[in-house]
Amino acid sequence: MQKNVIISWSSGKDSTLTLERLIDNEQYNVVGLYTTYVKDEVPFQATPLYVLDIQAELLGLPLIKIEMPEAFPSNEIYQSTIINALKQSDLNIDAVAFGDMFCNGIEAYRRSYIEPAGWECVFPLLAENSAELAQEILERGIQTLVVTTDGTQLSSDYCGKWYTRELVESLPSSVDPCGEDGEFHTLVTHTRSYSGSIELELTHIEQGPRFSHQRYTAKRLPNT
Repeated sequence: MQKNVIISWSSGKDSTLTLERLIDNEQYNVVGLYTTYVKDEVPFQATPLYVLDIQAELLGLPLIKIEMPEAFPSNEIYQSTIINALKQSDLNIDAVAFGDMFCNGIEAYRRSYIEPAGWECVFPLLAENSAELAQEILERGIQTLVVTTDGTQLSSDYCGKWYTRELVESLPSSVDPCGEDGEFHTLVTHTRSYSGSIELELTHIEQGPRFSHQRYTAKRLPNT
């Protein structure tokens, strides 16, 4: 019997690869997505909520939007807010999936609040080689734009560039190919699971003291 799984959704390539891995896995049935947000956008990616709505529509999946009081709330607030929102949803959930790649304690942290709620914790990408995952993202045709860079690790010149083989090869050796140390974050505009794509009009790069964000407007394009 398949387990109903909901995916922690960031709008970027890691959560998209997680989704596609689970779609390919006969053990799971993807029933929805959930995202946390602050002031109408996803932290770090700085993805506006309306863009996540477009992604969910293209995937044909419900999206649970969970508001947080700040980008870094206490663990107690963060965990209880997520658990309560998932329990109050109309979705029948057996498992919760995350796109984490590194074995840096994040798995134990996720399990510490997901499993007591009665759900399985699923990590389709955990402990896999980042370079190989980057190659898989490209080979699957997951089209994604670099929308945030951490200036302490990667130049803002990468903001607004497409995640291509050439971009991955151009990254400094200190930067993970998937940006798993937070060096950069991405937005997926098309993948095989979408019933269409997202068209972006890039406007400007918002330079902060540490993080830079590619700003844009977005609209849904149907399949042609």
